[in-house]
Amino acid sequence: MRILALCLSVLPLAGCVMGPDFTPPQAQAPARYAAPADAALPPDQRLVLGVAPDPQWWRQLGAGKLDALMDDTITGNPGLAAATARVAEAQEARNAAQASLLPQLTLQGQTGIQNYALSQQAPLSITLPAFEFYAAGPTLSFPLDLFGGGKRAVERAEAFADYQSHARDAALSSLVANLAAEAIRMAAARAQIADLNAVIAGDERDVGLVRAALDAGSATRTQLVSIQSQLAADRTLLPDLSRQEAASRHAMAVLAGHAPGGWSAPDFALSDFILPAQIGATLPSELVRHRPDILAAEAQLHMASADIGIATANLYPQVNLSAQWVLEALTPANLAKGAISEWGLAAGVSQKLLDGGKLSAERRAALDAYQVALSNYQETVLRAFRQIADNLQALATDAERTTAEEAALQSAGEALDLARASFTAGNSGVLDVIDAERRLAEARLGLSRARAQRLLDMVQLYASLGAAPAALPSHPAEPGAACCRY
Repeated sequence: MRILALCLSVLPLAGCVMGPDFTPPQAQAPARYAAPADAALPPDQRLVLGVAPDPQWWRQLGAGKLDALMDDTITGNPGLAAATARVAEAQEARNAAQASLLPQLTLQGQTGIQNYALSQQAPLSITLPAFEFYAAGPTLSFPLDLFGGGKRAVERAEAFADYQSHARDAALSSLVANLAAEAIRMAAARAQIADLNAVIAGDERDVGLVRAALDAGSATRTQLVSIQSQLAADRTLLPDLSRQEAASRHAMAVLAGHAPGGWSAPDFALSDFILPAQIGATLPSELVRHRPDILAAEAQLHMASADIGIATANLYPQVNLSAQWVLEALTPANLAKGAISEWGLAAGVSQKLLDGGKLSAERRAALDAYQVALSNYQETVLRAFRQIADNLQALATDAERTTAEEAALQSAGEALDLARASFTAGNSGVLDVIDAERRLAEARLGLSRARAQRLLDMVQLYASLGAAPAALPSHPAEPGAACCRY
């Protein structure tokens, strides 16, 4: 009864939890994503604030082949499967931590041979021989979490499960962005290969024209060598573009969970893609509650806060309650009859009195680790806003470059028409026509590069806005309104 009274007297203390209670940090979010002096988006696109970005934003690019490939990739990517398994693992670790705070009931059995020493048998008139014994019974134990160390451990496990969940979302966001980018890179490489082949075909035709002009005495050997040198230089560009196309194919195969030799991605063309005219984006103040890597950094900060509570609780006594009931008998059959029955209640208290300052140092280390996690969180937030600002500025610059390349292509086409008319009228030579044809081919190549870069920066903007699909719909969504199709 005295032990029971002692146990009941300490139960009111079980609600005490040491350490700070975690509250999400208040991030200093700017009023806008880009500085007023910077162009937010090109004129033909609009950023719609206050609207969450489409979780399946890649469908707005209008490439049906990409939609189907994305579905297969999300279900087949090994890295994403591993991230999902880590979430399940962390959730079970949280369940185990919660279970450790509950009473534990254990059934124990024991058998052995007992022999009493002569000094213990002295008062008896007979000598007891060695005998076999059997014992069985339950033991109930309950750790009193008086200072909340166990509760903080559960809190840490929950925060770790949140971290793994947000890390999986970040991996998913990165996966879809990488796949879309590789599809665009493949399309860009194929477009540039086609444009370069047109340049090479023109070079070969020019070589024939200059050779004929040389035979007619209207060209020089130097001009022929110059054209031949240009042809050779243009041909050297093809292997790199072919390598880029193959590398994108291989990357998409691996992202989809296939070996490159046994699976091939569909052929993408720049004309398959469109640029959305409207882009949904949360307010800057809401980005910190939306972007997966920021939420993962917040979960790590929560873990560090819980570690302070654990280290603080370790400075105080640890109390455990236990109850035991044991049946003893000389034969297994007599155990069921309860020949001898014993029971007991116990309360145990442990407190380190001398540890060389170890526990205090661990608490100070936990406080320092919290400051590290806080700084990492703040850096993650700042990096996120920088990425969005950079991508917005890149899209504005890409639009300017695309417009300039389109103007250059139109100008080169007009210059070629004039050169041909002048040559027909006998006012200029064939070399002027050759030069104009080459400038037109180079303008087509430059426009392909500009369009591909704009698409790539569009993908990076969606990724930086934190759009990550939670699940795929059973049917593809229709692409949104587009500003232009390539």
